Amino acid sequence: MKLSDWGRKVLGEFKAMPGKIIALKDKPHAIAGGVAIGMFMGFTPLFGLKTVLCLGLAYILRVNPIAAVIAVSLHDIVTPLWPVLLKIEYDIGVFVLTHLGHFQHIPTKTHGLHVKLGEMLEWTTFLNVGLPLLVGSLFLAAPAAAISYGLTLGLLERRLRREREREARKELESQAKVDPETFRED
Repeated sequence: MKLSDWGRKVLGEFKAMPGKIIALKDKPHAIAGGVAIGMFMGFTPLFGLKTVLCLGLAYILRVNPIAAVIAVSLHDIVTPLWPVLLKIEYDIGVFVLTHLGHFQHIPTKTHGLHVKLGEMLEWTTFLNVGLPLLVGSLFLAAPAAAISYGLTLGLLERRLRREREREARKELESQAKVDPETFRED
């Protein structure tokens, strides 16, 4: 398989994901809630845990877990922008934490901040880098989740309304075929 064929296949999968969400058979609120959870978790820097956390939150909140997993996977489209998003999340987190007054030791500049592999699992590294990322991600994740919930719910309710109208038309047409005298205009 050529690289261009592989790229087209991956791009086709990403393009099909919104259609898969809309095609799910569940209540619009449950599907929209799953999408919101997926988008929320997509913005967090919890790499490797996002899908598991989506499933857990979907179960706890009783929303559609498939929609949550599709949405968190769909969020991977922004992978090339992760360095920019992480920088924005870090800056927001540093701003919030330093203005609370409890975290004055957090480095405010990421330029020159080098973390070695051995230091990744130390608590000081988590407090200096991970905590600001996590706090900052909440300020991007919450609006993204709210917007995706509203948009998905609107699309699904419109689809449901159209399906009901179509069924009502079919019912009227089937009744007209059964008893043509009932619907005859004089």
